Amino acid sequence: IKKKKKKKKKKKKKKKKKKKKKKKKKKKKKKKKKKEKEKKKKEKEKKKKEKEKKKGRRKKNEKQQLVEEEGKRRIRRRKKE
Repeated sequence: IKKKKKKKKKKKKKKKKKKKKKKKKKKKKKKKKKKEKEKKKKEKEKKKKEKEKKKGRRKKNEKQQLVEEEGKRRIRRRKKE
């Protein structure tokens, strides 16, 4: 009995498929975040300006009161004389 020689099967090389890279949609988010940051910054500046305005008003009011008080004092002095 003759032994049959086993034929070696040639392995076929599989071609690697190139994966298409999906474009990430992260850039839009970044822009949104940037816009939000800018908005917040603007709001902060607005609040700061308003605060400063109020402070300025307060100072003006205080000065006005001082001037009025001094005027009253002067009038009183004149009355005393």
